[in-house]
Amino acid sequence: MDFTLPEEIAAFADSVVRFAEAEILPVIGPFEASGEFPREIVAKMGAAGFFGAAFPEDLGGTDAGFVAVSAISEAISRVAPEFGYCMNMQGMTCPFTIFNWGNEDQIARFVPDLIAGRLIGMFALTEPGGGSDAAGSMKTTAVRDGDVYHLNGSKQWITFANAADVGVLFAKTDPDADHRGISAFIVEPKRYEGFTANPVPMTGLSNSLTSNAVFLDDFVVPVENRLGAEGEGFRVAMNALEFGRLTVSARAVGLAQACLDEAVEYANQRVIRGNPIAAYQMVQHLIANMATGTDAARLMVQRMAWLMDEGRPATRAASRAKYFAVEAAKEAAAGAAEIFAGYALADEYPIKKYTAYVNMLAVGEGTANVQRVLIGEDALGIKDADRHPVRNRLRGSAVG
Repeated sequence: MDFTLPEEIAAFADSVVRFAEAEILPVIGPFEASGEFPREIVAKMGAAGFFGAAFPEDLGGTDAGFVAVSAISEAISRVAPEFGYCMNMQGMTCPFTIFNWGNEDQIARFVPDLIAGRLIGMFALTEPGGGSDAAGSMKTTAVRDGDVYHLNGSKQWITFANAADVGVLFAKTDPDADHRGISAFIVEPKRYEGFTANPVPMTGLSNSLTSNAVFLDDFVVPVENRLGAEGEGFRVAMNALEFGRLTVSARAVGLAQACLDEAVEYANQRVIRGNPIAAYQMVQHLIANMATGTDAARLMVQRMAWLMDEGRPATRAASRAKYFAVEAAKEAAAGAAEIFAGYALADEYPIKKYTAYVNMLAVGEGTANVQRVLIGEDALGIKDADRHPVRNRLRGSAVG
């Protein structure tokens, strides 16, 4: 494995930064003020190829691979972290799950428009009170009635649900079968009644790209929209979360780099007792920890992405990378806050915003405690993290 990005991927990542600076930052203010979902910005991102790296060209993708996904996710999160959500909903967790598990009709119907930003996606697994035990605590049911299923229940923390045109949603088709009774569905919230999404207010995070509480009241899903077989939903969900950890981890690296960049600039400008604070060893200590942690996290994320590009098991690498990247981002945010001191709380600087997004990523795709359990059991030989067959249609490893 090379330790530098291929030239074409590095160049595209740079173009992502320029796009965010030119096409997002100058226009996002009114969306944040009104709470309106910035659909036109997402469509521009799709047209620019942000979401297509993990998809073949015949679906409108670029087949650039998972290392490219990680680089794009990091780049967008450095500049506009709220749009990092899009890398999951439009570029990975939602469309890649349909691509990875769907039949040809489902893939053709939904994937091209999702990665082009013409449809807005979501991924609905977590439920109120379920937290990290989404499968064991699942109460949402799907009852078949002829050619349709009727879904009833609720979901929590569902990103983009209030704007979504299509999504992957999990429900119990056999309530007595524990995780073996879960099935996966492609849902169309705007096509059928019985789907309600209410944004969850979260101080410091975006007012226009939100997480939501979802309520299903006799919500209809056609049988042809079931993703995989009945009872296969747990496998679908666990596979999807592994690929989701790629984007979440890369987004954490982007936030860590953003904190480091801001801290370095401020430390060189802020003068105390006639010297820039960069001259003081305590500040240098903080910067050294931030720089080292960010660099190490990036390498771990790239290793995970490289394994995915090779079509090899990546669960172990994904758990370790997600855990370490978020811890590195937390350290970077805390270090930046210490360097900025009181100004870290001022809206003039982005440190408060970066910290809020780091805290959000800490719970996405598995909390630190969940990752510690996976990592610890694997290291101790209790459960081999890479024991499950690989399902990665982009790289031809759709096994099991």
